[in-house]
Amino acid sequence: MCLAIPSRIIAVEGSKATVELAGVTRRVDVSLIPSVHVGDYVLVHTGYAITVVDEEEARETLQLLETLSKSHEVS
Repeated sequence: MCLAIPSRIIAVEGSKATVELAGVTRRVDVSLIPSVHVGDYVLVHTGYAITVVDEEEARETLQLLETLSKSHEVS
């Protein structure tokens, strides 16, 4: 099973972009979707942005992942 995480683009430089997720930034390859813009949400898998997603969908997915993570915390 593969997991692609929604991340927000904060900078684009050619075929590379900087994305942000929960305060962490990283560089990803956007050559698969060259029409991305700053502010777009993209699904990132293994260092590649693979598709643009709607902001609402991205936020819902991130909320579900956070809820899932909290349900597995050890007290």
